[in-house]
Amino acid sequence: MTHHDHAEQGDEPTTSASGKLSVSLREPAELAEALPYLLGFYPDDSLVVVALHGERGRFGGRLRIGIPDTEGGRAALAPLVAECLDASCKARGARPDGALVFLCQEPGEGHSGRDVMERLRPLVQDLRLACGERDMPVYEALCLSEGRWYSYCCPSQRCCPPEGVPLARTGTSVMAVAAAYAGMPMHGSLREMEQRLIPLGSPFADEQKRTLDAASLRLTPRMLKDDDRERVRTETLALLGHLMQRFQRCTPSVATWTSEDAHDDGLLGHDECAAAILGLQDRDTRDQAAEWMEGVDSAPAVRLWRALARRCTGPYRIYSAPLLTLAGWVAWAGGDVPTARVALGLALRTDPDYLFAQLLHQACNEGLDPGEVRRCLRGERPGLREGREGGEPDPPADATS
Repeated sequence: MTHHDHAEQGDEPTTSASGKLSVSLREPAELAEALPYLLGFYPDDSLVVVALHGERGRFGGRLRIGIPDTEGGRAALAPLVAECLDASCKARGARPDGALVFLCQEPGEGHSGRDVMERLRPLVQDLRLACGERDMPVYEALCLSEGRWYSYCCPSQRCCPPEGVPLARTGTSVMAVAAAYAGMPMHGSLREMEQRLIPLGSPFADEQKRTLDAASLRLTPRMLKDDDRERVRTETLALLGHLMQRFQRCTPSVATWTSEDAHDDGLLGHDECAAAILGLQDRDTRDQAAEWMEGVDSAPAVRLWRALARRCTGPYRIYSAPLLTLAGWVAWAGGDVPTARVALGLALRTDPDYLFAQLLHQACNEGLDPGEVRRCLRGERPGLREGREGGEPDPPADATS
């Protein structure tokens, strides 16, 4: 494999006999432009490693992780990343024959993209050594910063000059065309995707916190008593059913994600949000809400869980773990893997011990069928159907039981 032979040959997207779309990427510029399409979003402040398979460099598993702030943290990262990429690919049946490395980070004030590239060079060297020890050489390593890409591997100043090369912004690259043809969703940047899931600021947050305080004093004692816990569960599920129907009816007719989120925030009252957030801290309530998603349109469901997660303000931020996990679960079940990974990853950053998020995050990253996970979840709750027949509220409109 030569320096630029990173994928199967050919300049245009082609469709194989199996119906799968094949895209060829030969140059570092094409790899840099392809990165957001490989993940479904642009990975701010991230290290991304992509496995290569076979003589012609077929893309395989991908890992994304935040870049540590300290030199020591970056030095410890390389062997862990190499081990994880190797193990995850072997778990899917094929060990990597090589790897691509991308580092995406913007410069701080007074610094340039070239400064970022040089600061991260030791991390790249460590990664090349760690991957080489596992017989998966790094064929290309690129730094993307300040609208330019820089190659750590190419010695030619003609194609990879030390001052970097501007990233194409036209959306006409071979990968962009292939993504549009295949209907692959693009979600902007990782930072934008996470912004849609984090708590709102003032003045919304102040009133929501006061309402959560009052609701907590009212609901928490009831949730600690067996008889009252069942009634709170019934009330919460009924409320969620009404909210889901509201989000199904009220579709935002806006072009930007900020406008869409503002529209959705306006659909919810503080009291409704507080009751739903607190009620979903109960595991059985959360599991029944997750099962409702089997037949429902995933888009309004993701919007609802996202909007509720944004209401987990101040000391209630940890309460967003169930909402973020539900958002990730619905997105994954609906085929939107990038949104699922971001939501589940943020749930684990919010509460690293949240088991439901841990299980779904691992299953999603391993490429399991969400239908298999759904059957496992059902198997853990054999009494669910009987419980519904005994008087629990029906799922929202358009959902199947």
